[in-house]
Amino acid sequence: MNSGHSYQARLRQGHWFSALPAALQESLLAAAQVQQLAPGQVLFRRGDKPCGLYAVVEGGMRIGAVSATGKEALLTLVEPPYWFGEISLFDGQPRTHDAFAEGPSTLLLVPQARLLALLEQQPQYWRDFALLMSHKLRLAFIALEEMSLLPAAPRLARRLLLIAENYGEGEPRRVLHLPQEQLALMLAISRQTTNQILKELEGRGILRLTYGEIEILDLPRLRQAAQ
Repeated sequence: MNSGHSYQARLRQGHWFSALPAALQESLLAAAQVQQLAPGQVLFRRGDKPCGLYAVVEGGMRIGAVSATGKEALLTLVEPPYWFGEISLFDGQPRTHDAFAEGPSTLLLVPQARLLALLEQQPQYWRDFALLMSHKLRLAFIALEEMSLLPAAPRLARRLLLIAENYGEGEPRRVLHLPQEQLALMLAISRQTTNQILKELEGRGILRLTYGEIEILDLPRLRQAAQ
């Protein structure tokens, strides 16, 4: 079995993993299996049986849904060191969304059976996984509120901030591997409106647009635009 120990340093850059008790960190790394995905490869689809908890350690994952007519709704684009899949750990229900590799990606999988056995022996660890889920629930409620109350421009700026900060999981990064059409899908606004807002932010020197990427040049001013 492949081990997650070679990715320990990268995972410790994430707020959730670094705050775990040392014994739990060790148990997760010891149980982890390494998975390599090709660009666009499906990890799981909505309705699939739960198989465990994942961590992105290289590359990135798109998490969203595709309708029967083929229309895509992109919810999040996540990069290392991000953990996901914890909802099915709690309820044992099928996967809620589709997950695809954004580019060549490496994941760690901690299998469901190993996790449940560990939690049966050490039930105090349930709280640590509950914190992972509650953090995402908090972000989801905020996004719903913004969708209802905020105009498109500050909503877009807030989403860029959130992605730059990897949804609260790590230090801000400057370059986001995020095509404009994916950002538009994520925010449920038109590609034209998305482009217009991004061009305005670029004109103000807050970011730079290149093919398939958005580079944040001025994080404090992006925060101001998000107010």
